[in-house]
Amino acid sequence: MPVVPLRPWRNAVFVAFAACGFAFANWVARIPAVRDSLHLSTQDMGLVLLSLSGGSVIGLTAADAVTQKLGPRRTIRFTMVLAGVALVVVGLGASAFPAVPLICVGLAAFGMGYGACDVAMNVQGALVEREVGKTIMPLLHATFSLGTLAGAGLGALASAAGVPVAVHLGIVGVLAGASVVVTGRHFPQQLPGGGQSAQDGPRGLGARLAAWGSVWADRRILLIGVVMLGMSFAEGSANDWISLGSVDGHGFDNTGGALAYAAFVAFMTVGRLLGGPALDRWGRVPVVRCTGLLAAIGLALFIFTSWPPAVIVGAALWGVGASLGFPVGMSAAADDPERASARVGAVATMGYAAFLVGPPLLGLLGQHFGILHALLAVLALIAAACVAAPAVAPPKPGPAARSSRDGSAVRSG
Repeated sequence: MPVVPLRPWRNAVFVAFAACGFAFANWVARIPAVRDSLHLSTQDMGLVLLSLSGGSVIGLTAADAVTQKLGPRRTIRFTMVLAGVALVVVGLGASAFPAVPLICVGLAAFGMGYGACDVAMNVQGALVEREVGKTIMPLLHATFSLGTLAGAGLGALASAAGVPVAVHLGIVGVLAGASVVVTGRHFPQQLPGGGQSAQDGPRGLGARLAAWGSVWADRRILLIGVVMLGMSFAEGSANDWISLGSVDGHGFDNTGGALAYAAFVAFMTVGRLLGGPALDRWGRVPVVRCTGLLAAIGLALFIFTSWPPAVIVGAALWGVGASLGFPVGMSAAADDPERASARVGAVATMGYAAFLVGPPLLGLLGQHFGILHALLAVLALIAAACVAAPAVAPPKPGPAARSSRDGSAVRSG
């Protein structure tokens, strides 16, 4: 693997996380406007969101093969540009040339670019974390949340000012793609250990398939995946439905719905900024369980209260509670340096299953029972994540493990 300077590499990972969060939150903040523009029902909107989820799953499952062929640098650049262009298409389908099929095509492409970039940048984050020797994954995800906070704020301002969705998302797509293209030169060109490429032929493919099978047979990885599934569902349900739940369930206007989502991402950011010290002091398992409890309390407040300040408080607690499950799961999956890439990809796949199942499931339930009552389904998965939390505990390092860690760091120059 080529030598890369550590600090620019680390900073490029931070930029990628922020850009992804910024792009995604701007889309989420304009969901009510898109729904109103196209006169869609809650169930119809859930089906539209399914195209985003489906594209994301395609992207994350293809991410490993794409990265093996193109390398991390070109993969992250290409996928973020794809996501940016797709946002432009979504905006055109929402206001300039209103059409559900155009939006679905744009969302599918956005999901593919976003999903593949998400996996690739999390793998890079795990490698950087191991190189610096400190717990930084929550901070990386805090940067993602800062990006979503900026995106939600910009989305709220655009909604209040009546900016057309096409103009708004077009500008966001260009900014997000350009930022990663500029900083992406600091990513390594190859995976650590000289990852297999397409030129390795069937031998490389066979090795990857064997590694994939062994990862999915690992009980600990499957339980980490349960944590990822439950907490990703808690996060993803907010991303998809907190704005519409505020508007349809609590009578907020579209700007108020965007502000409720902003409260969620703001306090998710706080949880991730404080997550590193909390994890170092109390450990992964207690922190995951406590944050899961906070998510459940916040979700209950959001569902069952009608007083607007209490709804906002519920959204905030929901955000804190959902803040650490995904980054802790990523760090736990990367505990074994030799198989970090494959394991991170596996748990990310399980986490993203929530983004595939969540939108249509909650949309269908919301159509029959109301979106607020539909959110009760999230509580069961949060409980499952708390039960599976012991799987994220770091393995006890023996002499061999310590020797392996000391010898496997990527040189940074």
